[in-house]
Amino acid sequence: MSFWDRIKPAPKPVSATDVQLAPDASGLSLTWEDGTRTSATAQVLRQQCPCAACVDEWTSRRTLDPGRVPADIRIQLLQPVGNYALTLTFTDGHGTGIYPWPLLREITQPQG
Repeated sequence: MSFWDRIKPAPKPVSATDVQLAPDASGLSLTWEDGTRTSATAQVLRQQCPCAACVDEWTSRRTLDPGRVPADIRIQLLQPVGNYALTLTFTDGHGTGIYPWPLLREITQPQG
């Protein structure tokens, strides 16, 4: 690999063009630049929280027990983080996770 190969700009990461919170705050629906629509429940999003309280910073091992996240958890607050992520606050009081677009694309499922 040459010097020039190492300094080339990275490919532009995927990003959502529209984010909709379900009327009852039970999940999110996202529309992506390529037109794909995906969604996830609040429970799945909380179970996949990438913050340091839920994932060990050194080992990347998940420390949050997904079984302890109630099925009826809701999203209280949804905020953009720059142009690259969302942060979600849940009804259990947790709100420290930053969900980058690539992670959201990975953990959300295509809508039928």
